[in-house]
Amino acid sequence: MALTDEAIAKIRLMIQSGELPPGARLPPEPQLAAQMGLSRSGVREAVKVLESARVLDVRRGDGTYVTSLAPQLLLEGLGVAVELLRDDTLLEVMEVRRMLEPMATGLAAVRMRQEDLDALGKILEEMRAARDDAELLIQYDTAFHRTVTAGTGNETLTSLLEGLSSRTIRARVWRGLIEGNASHITLAEHEAIYAALRARDQLLAQSCAMVHVNTSEAWLRAVLDLSAEPDVR
Repeated sequence: MALTDEAIAKIRLMIQSGELPPGARLPPEPQLAAQMGLSRSGVREAVKVLESARVLDVRRGDGTYVTSLAPQLLLEGLGVAVELLRDDTLLEVMEVRRMLEPMATGLAAVRMRQEDLDALGKILEEMRAARDDAELLIQYDTAFHRTVTAGTGNETLTSLLEGLSSRTIRARVWRGLIEGNASHITLAEHEAIYAALRARDQLLAQSCAMVHVNTSEAWLRAVLDLSAEPDVR
């Protein structure tokens, strides 16, 4: 493991220094191992790790290349990790969302293109029509927030929020809302966010998003508390 870690560190340094820019092809394994003064097995394992992290792209019969290193690619694993978190840690994820999502929504208010706002309005119409269908609402809710964060033009922020907005969290919140006959509350909050974005009101959009995340967090807490209650039957 120590040799693998050292090989990973050296390959990362080559990428960070610009010696291996995005799209560059790595030297053949024997040459790379000799260049770094490490064993071929250590280099081979390092390449496997960096391939899993989407830093390298191993093309069989062609060679190993540095990926685009785009935020969406490198942060792709965040969503998988969030899906595997335990219930108590999901609330920590919601806290992080509460820090980032309102700011992103406020930024989107001054950056979103008109065609994106029009698309957002259509998604909102679909949400209204699916107010009693949790599975459809999860899809439209995801699309709504993805469209808003993408409207910031900040790919790193968009990728982070995409990863934090776990389908597991959305499913639990929406099912809790529907079962509690309160889906109209969060639908109204989506409408408020949309209206603030349409008005290009940054502070209002930020505030509406904060209210919405707080509602989601409160319902998630309620759902988790309910599932934690012992079965007395």
